[in-house]
Amino acid sequence: MGARKRISAEKRKRALKTMYFAKLQNVPTSPRKMRLVADMIRGMEVNRALGILKFSSKEAAARVEKLLRSAVANWEQKNERKAESGELFVTKIYVDGGSTLKRMRPAPQGRGYRIRKRSNHVTLFVGSKSNNEEQI
Repeated sequence: MGARKRISAEKRKRALKTMYFAKLQNVPTSPRKMRLVADMIRGMEVNRALGILKFSSKEAAARVEKLLRSAVANWEQKNERKAESGELFVTKIYVDGGSTLKRMRPAPQGRGYRIRKRSNHVTLFVGSKSNNEEQI
């Protein structure tokens, strides 16, 4: 690894230590369906986002709710105190495509249709409103 690349990698690692996030990888649902849920809570206050996710009818909402609780727990552990109501916000959330399982399905006249079973990776960042304004 070159010197410039190593320096930028170390800089990125130091920056991640001051951020509070949680990752969910290889979720067996399509990224498109997960993005619908992610768009519902982007930029919201944490308690309000948890309420929306709890009563959402989407299957992906339960996974994102668990991920959000994990990110809040990470924030509480690093700051060594409990989060107060209205203090934390979902600063960033993004969904990336994961690996795709390729399967075959029988089709008429001896053909085979391909089925793509998609997966995704979700990354969720939480922070206070003052930190959110500084990042923008």
